[in-house]
Amino acid sequence: SMPSEILLKVLSYLDAVSLLSFGCVNKRFYHLANDNGIWLKIYSSCFQPKGTIWTTKSEQTGTVSLDSVALSDRKPGYWKKEYIFKQIAAVKARVMRLVKPIDPYTGLPCRNKEAMKASDLSWIIILKDKSGKEHVMEKANLSFKDTSVTILWYSTNWPCLDVLSTLKLFGVMPLLPDQNRARSKNGPRRRSLIAEYQLANLTESSVAVGADKLVQLFCLNPGLLVGLWKEQNEIAFVVASLHYHQLLERSILGSATVQYALPPHKPVLDDVDPEYGLHDYSLHLDMHSGSCTYLCATFKSLFCRSGDIADGFLRLTAVSLKDDTKHLPLIGTLGLSWETDVFKGNIKDCYVMDVTLLDETGKPFWCFSAPVYMELSSRASNLFDYMGHIYTTEYEDSEGKVCVELVWLEETKEYFVVSLVLYISTKKVNNWYGTNY
Repeated sequence: SMPSEILLKVLSYLDAVSLLSFGCVNKRFYHLANDNGIWLKIYSSCFQPKGTIWTTKSEQTGTVSLDSVALSDRKPGYWKKEYIFKQIAAVKARVMRLVKPIDPYTGLPCRNKEAMKASDLSWIIILKDKSGKEHVMEKANLSFKDTSVTILWYSTNWPCLDVLSTLKLFGVMPLLPDQNRARSKNGPRRRSLIAEYQLANLTESSVAVGADKLVQLFCLNPGLLVGLWKEQNEIAFVVASLHYHQLLERSILGSATVQYALPPHKPVLDDVDPEYGLHDYSLHLDMHSGSCTYLCATFKSLFCRSGDIADGFLRLTAVSLKDDTKHLPLIGTLGLSWETDVFKGNIKDCYVMDVTLLDETGKPFWCFSAPVYMELSSRASNLFDYMGHIYTTEYEDSEGKVCVELVWLEETKEYFVVSLVLYISTKKVNNWYGTNY
Protein backbone atom coordinates (compact mmCIF):
# COMPACT_ATOMS: atom_id res chain seq x y z
CA SER A 1 0.00 0.00 0.00
CA MET A 2 3.02 2.32 0.12
CA PRO A 3 2.89 5.02 -2.60
CA SER A 4 5.13 4.46 -5.61
CA GLU A 5 6.84 7.81 -5.09
CA ILE A 6 8.08 6.76 -1.64
CA LEU A 7 9.19 3.36 -2.91
CA LEU A 8 11.13 5.01 -5.74
CA LYS A 9 12.84 7.24 -3.20
CA VAL A 10 13.85 4.17 -1.20
CA LEU A 11 15.04 2.37 -4.34
CA SER A 12 17.27 5.32 -5.26
CA TYR A 13 19.56 4.35 -2.36
CA LEU A 14 20.02 0.73 -3.51
CA ASP A 15 22.93 -0.65 -5.51
CA ALA A 16 22.48 -2.50 -8.82
CA VAL A 17 22.46 -6.02 -7.35
CA SER A 18 19.86 -5.09 -4.72
CA LEU A 19 17.70 -3.41 -7.36
CA LEU A 20 17.72 -6.53 -9.53
CA SER A 21 16.77 -8.68 -6.55
CA PHE A 22 14.01 -6.24 -5.58
CA GLY A 23 12.54 -6.51 -9.07
CA CYS A 24 12.04 -10.25 -8.65
CA VAL A 25 9.45 -9.86 -5.86
CA ASN A 26 6.35 -9.13 -7.97
CA LYS A 27 5.17 -7.27 -11.07
CA ARG A 28 4.77 -3.92 -9.33
CA PHE A 29 8.24 -4.05 -7.84
CA TYR A 30 9.64 -5.14 -11.20
CA HIS A 31 8.25 -2.06 -12.95
CA LEU A 32 9.42 0.23 -10.15
CA ALA A 33 12.91 -1.31 -10.24
CA ASN A 34 13.09 -0.50 -13.96
CA ASP A 35 12.91 3.24 -13.34
CA ASN A 36 15.18 5.00 -15.82
CA GLY A 37 16.02 7.82 -13.40
CA ILE A 38 17.49 5.41 -10.83
CA TRP A 39 19.40 3.35 -13.40
CA LEU A 40 20.75 6.41 -15.20
CA LYS A 41 22.31 7.50 -11.91
CA ILE A 42 23.94 4.08 -11.50
CA TYR A 43 25.02 4.00 -15.14
CA SER A 44 26.49 7.48 -14.98
CA SER A 45 28.61 6.57 -11.96
CA CYS A 46 30.39 3.93 -14.09
CA PHE A 47 29.97 4.99 -17.73
CA GLN A 48 29.30 8.17 -19.70
CA PRO A 49 25.79 7.82 -21.15
CA LYS A 50 25.98 7.66 -24.94
CA GLY A 51 24.40 10.47 -26.87
CA THR A 52 24.30 12.85 -23.89
CA ILE A 53 26.30 15.94 -24.79
CA TRP A 54 26.28 19.24 -22.93
CA THR A 55 25.28 21.80 -25.56
CA THR A 56 24.36 25.46 -25.48
CA LYS A 57 21.43 26.67 -27.59
CA SER A 58 21.84 30.31 -26.59
CA GLU A 59 22.91 32.40 -23.68
CA GLN A 60 19.28 32.57 -22.51
CA THR A 61 18.55 28.82 -22.56
CA GLY A 62 21.90 27.75 -21.11
CA THR A 63 22.90 24.05 -21.06
CA VAL A 64 20.54 21.20 -21.70
CA SER A 65 20.09 19.01 -18.63
CA LEU A 66 21.86 15.64 -18.77
CA ASP A 67 18.86 13.93 -17.22
CA SER A 68 16.31 15.44 -19.61
CA VAL A 69 18.27 14.32 -22.68
CA ALA A 70 19.03 10.86 -21.34
CA LEU A 71 15.50 10.13 -20.06
CA SER A 72 13.49 11.50 -22.96
CA ASP A 73 11.93 8.94 -25.29
CA ARG A 74 13.41 5.99 -23.39
CA LYS A 75 11.32 2.97 -22.56
CA PRO A 76 11.26 1.83 -18.91
CA GLY A 77 14.25 -0.36 -18.19
CA TYR A 78 16.40 1.12 -20.98
CA TRP A 79 19.23 2.28 -18.70
CA LYS A 80 19.06 -0.93 -16.69
CA LYS A 81 19.68 -2.93 -19.86
CA GLU A 82 22.42 -0.56 -20.99
CA TYR A 83 24.17 -0.87 -17.63
CA ILE A 84 23.94 -4.67 -17.56
CA PHE A 85 25.14 -5.03 -21.18
CA LYS A 86 28.10 -2.74 -20.54
CA GLN A 87 29.07 -4.61 -17.37
CA ILE A 88 28.87 -8.00 -19.13
CA ALA A 89 30.86 -6.68 -22.09
CA ALA A 90 33.53 -5.33 -19.74
CA VAL A 91 33.91 -8.70 -18.00
CA LYS A 92 34.02 -10.58 -21.32
CA ALA A 93 36.68 -8.20 -22.62
CA ARG A 94 38.76 -8.67 -19.48
CA VAL A 95 38.46 -12.45 -19.73
CA MET A 96 39.40 -12.47 -23.42
CA ARG A 97 42.50 -10.36 -22.65
CA LEU A 98 43.57 -12.86 -20.02
CA VAL A 99 43.32 -15.84 -22.40
CA LYS A 100 45.33 -14.22 -25.19
CA PRO A 101 48.79 -15.41 -23.99
CA ILE A 102 49.38 -18.92 -25.35
CA ASP A 103 51.26 -21.70 -23.59
CA PRO A 104 53.83 -23.03 -26.10
CA TYR A 105 53.66 -26.42 -24.37
CA THR A 106 49.94 -27.05 -24.95
CA GLY A 107 49.04 -24.44 -27.58
CA LEU A 108 46.20 -23.26 -25.33
CA PRO A 109 45.69 -20.08 -23.26
CA CYS A 110 48.00 -20.26 -20.25
CA ARG A 111 45.92 -18.08 -17.89
CA ASN A 112 42.66 -20.03 -17.88
CA LYS A 113 42.42 -20.17 -14.09
CA GLU A 114 42.90 -16.41 -13.80
CA ALA A 115 40.23 -15.84 -16.44
CA MET A 116 37.78 -18.10 -14.60
CA LYS A 117 38.49 -16.28 -11.35
CA ALA A 118 38.04 -12.87 -13.00
CA SER A 119 34.58 -13.86 -14.26
CA ASP A 120 33.67 -15.75 -11.04
CA LEU A 121 32.76 -18.66 -13.30
CA SER A 122 31.20 -21.86 -11.96
CA TRP A 123 29.22 -24.76 -13.42
CA ILE A 124 25.87 -26.31 -12.57
CA ILE A 125 23.70 -29.09 -13.92
CA ILE A 126 19.93 -28.86 -14.20
CA LEU A 127 17.87 -32.03 -14.22
CA LYS A 128 14.47 -31.75 -15.84
CA ASP A 129 11.77 -34.33 -15.13
CA LYS A 130 8.99 -35.40 -17.46
CA SER A 131 6.53 -32.97 -15.85
CA GLY A 132 8.82 -30.02 -16.66
CA LYS A 133 10.08 -29.43 -13.11
CA GLU A 134 13.74 -28.49 -12.84
CA HIS A 135 16.23 -29.57 -10.18
CA VAL A 136 19.41 -27.49 -9.87
CA MET A 137 22.58 -29.25 -8.66
CA GLU A 138 25.32 -26.80 -7.66
CA LYS A 139 27.59 -28.54 -5.16
CA ALA A 140 30.67 -29.52 -7.13
CA ASN A 141 34.34 -30.45 -6.71
CA LEU A 142 36.81 -29.16 -9.31
CA SER A 143 40.06 -30.71 -10.48
CA PHE A 144 42.27 -28.69 -12.86
CA LYS A 145 44.77 -30.22 -15.29
CA ASP A 146 47.04 -28.79 -17.98
CA THR A 147 44.31 -28.85 -20.62
CA SER A 148 41.01 -29.55 -18.87
CA VAL A 149 38.88 -29.26 -15.76
CA THR A 150 36.96 -32.20 -14.26
CA ILE A 151 33.80 -31.41 -12.28
CA LEU A 152 32.14 -33.81 -9.82
CA TRP A 153 28.60 -33.28 -8.52
CA TYR A 154 27.16 -35.37 -5.72
CA SER A 155 24.16 -35.02 -3.44
CA THR A 156 21.80 -36.96 -1.22
CA ASN A 157 18.77 -35.35 -2.91
CA TRP A 158 18.95 -36.52 -6.51
CA PRO A 159 15.49 -36.84 -8.11
CA CYS A 160 14.30 -40.29 -9.14
CA LEU A 161 16.02 -41.40 -12.35
CA ASP A 162 12.83 -42.91 -13.79
CA VAL A 163 11.09 -39.51 -13.99
CA LEU A 164 14.03 -37.55 -15.49
CA SER A 165 14.09 -36.55 -19.15
CA THR A 166 17.14 -34.31 -19.68
CA LEU A 167 20.31 -33.05 -18.05
CA LYS A 168 21.71 -29.65 -19.02
CA LEU A 169 25.23 -28.46 -18.24
CA PHE A 170 25.64 -24.70 -17.76
CA GLY A 171 28.42 -22.25 -17.15
CA VAL A 172 27.23 -19.73 -14.56
CA MET A 173 28.60 -16.31 -13.69
CA PRO A 174 27.23 -13.39 -11.66
CA LEU A 175 25.40 -10.83 -13.76
CA LEU A 176 27.57 -8.15 -12.18
CA PRO A 177 30.75 -10.02 -11.10
CA ASP A 178 32.65 -7.06 -9.65
CA GLN A 179 29.79 -6.18 -7.27
CA ASN A 180 28.51 -9.63 -6.43
CA ARG A 181 31.45 -11.69 -5.20
CA ALA A 182 30.30 -12.01 -1.59
CA ARG A 183 26.85 -13.30 -2.50
CA SER A 184 27.16 -14.89 -5.92
CA LYS A 185 24.79 -17.74 -5.04
CA ASN A 186 21.92 -15.47 -4.06
CA GLY A 187 22.55 -12.56 -6.42
CA PRO A 188 21.48 -12.34 -10.07
CA ARG A 189 23.36 -14.72 -12.34
CA ARG A 190 23.38 -15.60 -16.02
CA ARG A 191 23.65 -19.07 -17.54
CA SER A 192 25.42 -20.25 -20.67
CA LEU A 193 24.33 -23.63 -22.03
CA ILE A 194 27.31 -25.93 -22.68
CA ALA A 195 25.63 -29.25 -23.47
CA GLU A 196 22.33 -31.10 -23.16
CA TYR A 197 21.92 -34.84 -22.54
CA GLN A 198 18.95 -37.17 -22.75
CA LEU A 199 18.40 -39.28 -19.61
CA ALA A 200 15.35 -41.26 -20.71
CA ASN A 201 16.29 -44.96 -20.81
CA LEU A 202 19.79 -44.07 -19.65
CA THR A 203 20.97 -47.62 -19.02
CA GLU A 204 19.81 -48.79 -22.45
CA SER A 205 20.84 -45.80 -24.59
CA SER A 206 24.28 -45.00 -23.12
CA VAL A 207 27.54 -46.92 -22.85
CA ALA A 208 28.42 -48.75 -19.63
CA VAL A 209 32.10 -48.05 -18.92
CA GLY A 210 32.81 -49.70 -15.60
CA ALA A 211 31.62 -50.54 -12.11
CA ASP A 212 32.74 -51.30 -8.59
CA LYS A 213 30.87 -52.83 -5.65
CA LEU A 214 28.65 -49.78 -5.15
CA VAL A 215 28.17 -47.94 -8.45
CA GLN A 216 28.05 -48.43 -12.19
CA LEU A 217 29.21 -45.81 -14.70
CA PHE A 218 27.48 -44.76 -17.92
CA CYS A 219 29.03 -42.45 -20.50
CA LEU A 220 27.18 -39.79 -22.51
CA ASN A 221 28.89 -37.71 -25.19
CA PRO A 222 30.32 -35.19 -24.96
CA GLY A 223 32.37 -35.78 -21.83
CA LEU A 224 29.79 -36.80 -19.20
CA LEU A 225 29.75 -39.71 -16.76
CA VAL A 226 26.69 -40.67 -14.71
CA GLY A 227 27.25 -42.95 -11.71
CA LEU A 228 24.29 -45.06 -10.58
CA TRP A 229 23.87 -46.92 -7.32
CA LYS A 230 23.78 -50.59 -8.21
CA GLU A 231 20.99 -51.61 -5.85
CA GLN A 232 18.59 -48.67 -6.28
CA ASN A 233 19.58 -47.80 -9.89
CA GLU A 234 19.52 -44.12 -8.86
CA ILE A 235 22.03 -41.34 -9.52
CA ALA A 236 24.97 -41.25 -7.11
CA PHE A 237 27.14 -38.63 -8.84
CA VAL A 238 27.81 -36.93 -12.17
CA VAL A 239 31.26 -36.16 -13.63
CA ALA A 240 31.84 -33.72 -16.51
CA SER A 241 35.15 -33.32 -18.38
CA LEU A 242 35.65 -29.93 -20.06
CA HIS A 243 38.62 -29.17 -22.32
CA TYR A 244 40.07 -25.66 -22.00
CA HIS A 245 39.72 -25.16 -25.76
CA GLN A 246 36.31 -23.49 -26.16
CA LEU A 247 35.63 -23.88 -22.41
CA LEU A 248 35.46 -20.18 -21.53
CA GLU A 249 33.62 -19.25 -24.71
CA ARG A 250 30.96 -21.90 -24.16
CA SER A 251 30.72 -21.14 -20.45
CA ILE A 252 30.38 -17.37 -20.87
CA LEU A 253 29.32 -16.37 -24.37
CA GLY A 254 26.31 -18.64 -24.84
CA SER A 255 22.74 -18.04 -23.70
CA ALA A 256 20.53 -20.02 -21.34
CA THR A 257 18.90 -21.81 -24.31
CA VAL A 258 21.43 -21.74 -27.16
CA GLN A 259 24.99 -23.07 -27.11
CA TYR A 260 27.79 -20.80 -28.23
CA ALA A 261 29.25 -21.77 -31.62
CA LEU A 262 32.81 -20.84 -32.56
CA PRO A 263 33.16 -18.94 -35.84
CA PRO A 264 34.21 -21.23 -38.71
CA HIS A 265 37.92 -21.62 -39.32
CA LYS A 266 39.20 -19.60 -42.26
CA PRO A 267 41.69 -21.60 -44.36
CA VAL A 268 45.06 -19.95 -44.85
CA LEU A 269 47.42 -20.36 -47.78
CA ASP A 270 49.72 -23.28 -47.09
CA ASP A 271 51.67 -25.94 -48.89
CA VAL A 272 49.09 -28.59 -47.97
CA ASP A 273 48.95 -31.04 -50.82
CA PRO A 274 46.51 -33.98 -50.77
CA GLU A 275 49.26 -36.08 -52.35
CA TYR A 276 51.67 -35.10 -49.58
CA GLY A 277 49.34 -35.31 -46.60
CA LEU A 278 49.47 -33.58 -43.21
CA HIS A 279 52.74 -32.59 -41.56
CA ASP A 280 54.26 -30.93 -38.49
CA TYR A 281 51.33 -31.67 -36.18
CA SER A 282 51.75 -31.75 -32.40
CA LEU A 283 49.84 -33.82 -29.87
CA HIS A 284 49.54 -33.17 -26.15
CA LEU A 285 48.04 -36.14 -24.28
CA ASP A 286 46.88 -36.37 -20.66
CA MET A 287 45.53 -39.50 -18.97
CA HIS A 288 44.23 -38.74 -15.50
CA SER A 289 41.58 -39.23 -12.86
CA GLY A 290 40.87 -36.25 -10.67
CA SER A 291 44.06 -35.48 -8.77
CA CYS A 292 45.94 -38.51 -10.21
CA THR A 293 47.93 -38.15 -13.43
CA TYR A 294 48.85 -41.40 -15.19
CA LEU A 295 50.49 -39.97 -18.29
CA CYS A 296 51.33 -36.49 -19.56
CA ALA A 297 53.23 -36.43 -22.85
CA THR A 298 53.79 -34.32 -25.96
CA PHE A 299 54.49 -35.69 -29.43
CA LYS A 300 55.99 -33.42 -32.09
CA SER A 301 56.33 -33.56 -35.88
CA LEU A 302 53.43 -35.91 -36.51
CA PHE A 303 52.65 -36.46 -40.18
CA CYS A 304 50.37 -38.39 -42.48
CA ARG A 305 51.46 -39.58 -45.93
CA SER A 306 49.01 -39.98 -48.77
CA GLY A 307 49.19 -43.75 -48.29
CA ASP A 308 47.88 -43.32 -44.72
CA ILE A 309 44.54 -41.97 -45.98
CA ALA A 310 41.81 -44.60 -46.07
CA ASP A 311 38.11 -45.10 -45.34
CA GLY A 312 37.53 -41.38 -44.80
CA PHE A 313 40.32 -40.92 -42.23
CA LEU A 314 43.89 -39.61 -42.17
CA ARG A 315 46.16 -41.54 -39.81
CA LEU A 316 48.63 -39.87 -37.45
CA THR A 317 50.86 -42.24 -35.48
CA ALA A 318 52.26 -40.90 -32.22
CA VAL A 319 53.50 -44.21 -30.73
CA SER A 320 54.28 -47.20 -32.94
CA LEU A 321 54.40 -50.84 -31.92
CA LYS A 322 57.65 -51.25 -33.86
CA ASP A 323 59.49 -48.36 -32.19
CA ASP A 324 59.96 -49.39 -28.56
CA THR A 325 62.02 -46.26 -27.84
CA LYS A 326 58.75 -44.28 -27.78
CA HIS A 327 56.78 -46.71 -25.61
CA LEU A 328 55.62 -44.97 -22.44
CA PRO A 329 54.93 -46.29 -18.92
CA LEU A 330 51.90 -45.16 -16.94
CA ILE A 331 52.31 -43.98 -13.37
CA GLY A 332 50.01 -45.92 -11.05
CA THR A 333 47.05 -48.16 -11.81
CA LEU A 334 44.30 -46.74 -13.99
CA GLY A 335 41.07 -45.98 -12.16
CA LEU A 336 38.45 -43.26 -11.80
CA SER A 337 38.06 -41.96 -8.23
CA TRP A 338 34.61 -40.86 -7.03
CA GLU A 339 33.02 -39.74 -3.79
CA THR A 340 29.74 -38.67 -2.23
CA ASP A 341 28.82 -37.32 1.21
CA VAL A 342 29.05 -40.83 2.67
CA PHE A 343 30.88 -43.16 0.29
CA LYS A 344 33.88 -43.06 -2.00
CA GLY A 345 35.52 -45.53 -4.34
CA ASN A 346 37.66 -46.15 -7.39
CA ILE A 347 36.48 -47.77 -10.62
CA LYS A 348 39.31 -49.68 -12.24
CA ASP A 349 40.26 -49.34 -15.91
CA CYS A 350 38.29 -46.10 -16.31
CA TYR A 351 39.94 -42.70 -16.64
CA VAL A 352 39.78 -39.30 -18.38
CA MET A 353 41.66 -38.70 -21.62
CA ASP A 354 42.59 -35.19 -22.78
CA VAL A 355 43.71 -34.81 -26.40
CA THR A 356 45.04 -31.54 -27.82
CA LEU A 357 46.08 -31.79 -31.47
CA LEU A 358 47.73 -28.67 -32.95
CA ASP A 359 48.17 -28.02 -36.65
CA GLU A 360 51.45 -26.96 -38.28
CA THR A 361 50.83 -23.32 -37.25
CA GLY A 362 50.24 -24.26 -33.60
CA LYS A 363 46.47 -23.67 -33.66
CA PRO A 364 44.16 -26.14 -31.85
CA PHE A 365 42.90 -28.47 -34.57
CA TRP A 366 41.10 -31.20 -32.62
CA CYS A 367 40.62 -31.07 -28.85
CA PHE A 368 38.52 -33.04 -26.39
CA SER A 369 38.38 -34.22 -22.81
CA ALA A 370 36.34 -37.36 -22.28
CA PRO A 371 35.95 -40.32 -19.92
CA VAL A 372 37.17 -43.55 -21.50
CA TYR A 373 37.67 -47.13 -20.39
CA MET A 374 40.19 -49.87 -21.01
CA GLU A 375 39.23 -53.32 -22.28
CA LEU A 376 41.18 -56.56 -22.22
CA SER A 377 42.06 -57.65 -25.76
CA SER A 378 41.58 -61.24 -26.83
CA ARG A 379 44.96 -61.41 -28.51
CA ALA A 380 48.26 -61.88 -26.70
CA SER A 381 51.28 -59.66 -27.11
CA ASN A 382 53.75 -60.72 -29.80
CA LEU A 383 56.33 -58.17 -28.72
CA PHE A 384 59.53 -59.67 -27.38
CA ASP A 385 59.91 -57.11 -24.58
CA TYR A 386 56.29 -57.34 -23.41
CA MET A 387 54.86 -60.74 -22.55
CA GLY A 388 51.75 -59.52 -20.74
CA HIS A 389 48.09 -58.98 -21.53
CA ILE A 390 47.10 -56.36 -24.10
CA TYR A 391 44.47 -53.73 -23.29
CA THR A 392 42.83 -51.24 -25.65
CA THR A 393 41.22 -47.83 -25.21
CA GLU A 394 39.20 -46.20 -27.98
CA TYR A 395 37.47 -42.86 -28.34
CA GLU A 396 35.46 -41.59 -31.32
CA ASP A 397 33.43 -38.51 -32.20
CA SER A 398 32.37 -36.74 -35.40
CA GLU A 399 35.86 -35.35 -36.01
CA GLY A 400 38.03 -38.39 -35.43
CA LYS A 401 39.00 -41.30 -33.24
CA VAL A 402 41.87 -42.33 -30.97
CA CYS A 403 43.14 -45.88 -30.56
CA VAL A 404 45.50 -46.79 -27.70
CA GLU A 405 47.10 -50.14 -26.98
CA LEU A 406 48.65 -50.90 -23.60
CA VAL A 407 50.51 -53.92 -22.23
CA TRP A 408 50.37 -54.92 -18.56
CA LEU A 409 53.72 -56.08 -17.19
CA GLU A 410 53.09 -58.38 -14.25
CA GLU A 411 56.69 -58.27 -13.02
CA THR A 412 56.85 -54.49 -12.60
CA LYS A 413 53.10 -54.00 -12.04
CA GLU A 414 52.75 -51.24 -14.63
CA TYR A 415 51.13 -50.46 -17.97
CA PHE A 416 53.07 -49.45 -21.09
CA VAL A 417 51.54 -47.53 -23.99
CA VAL A 418 52.85 -49.42 -27.03
CA SER A 419 50.59 -47.90 -29.69
CA LEU A 420 48.84 -44.53 -30.01
CA VAL A 421 47.16 -43.68 -33.31
CA LEU A 422 44.83 -40.81 -34.23
CA TYR A 423 42.41 -41.04 -37.13
CA ILE A 424 41.23 -37.63 -38.35
CA SER A 425 38.10 -37.33 -40.45
CA THR A 426 38.85 -36.20 -44.02
CA LYS A 427 35.74 -34.02 -43.79
CA LYS A 428 37.30 -32.22 -40.81
CA VAL A 429 40.58 -31.73 -42.70
CA ASN A 430 38.86 -30.54 -45.88
CA ASN A 431 36.82 -27.97 -43.94
CA TRP A 432 39.92 -26.78 -42.11
CA TYR A 433 42.15 -26.31 -45.15
CA GLY A 434 39.62 -25.88 -47.95
CA THR A 435 41.19 -28.82 -49.79
CA ASN A 436 39.91 -32.18 -51.01
CA TYR A 437 41.52 -35.27 -49.54
